[in-house]
Amino acid sequence: MIRHILLIQFKNTAQPAQLESLRELFIGLGEKIEGVSGVEWGVNDSPEGKNKNFTHVVMMTFADEAARQRYLVHPEHMALVDVFVPLLEDIVVVDYPV
Repeated sequence: MIRHILLIQFKNTAQPAQLESLRELFIGLGEKIEGVSGVEWGVNDSPEGKNKNFTHVVMMTFADEAARQRYLVHPEHMALVDVFVPLLEDIVVVDYPV
């Protein structure tokens, strides 16, 4: 398995309805792309204050390397990117094997 972690900072202009639509697109990837076995969306609520303006997190689980490669070029992922990038201020992406 591979975990795919996104730490996200959205632009100040991103509206709650846009973020909710984006969340639904992310969550839906688990049903649309073979080998995506889990998708989680969360909002930072750490009391430590060390999030460096990253307010949201997405954690995805891929069954294996082949699933990650399918995801990267899949039309559903590309459609999500079209919605995501205009809302994005900054992002950190980390993948690791489980």
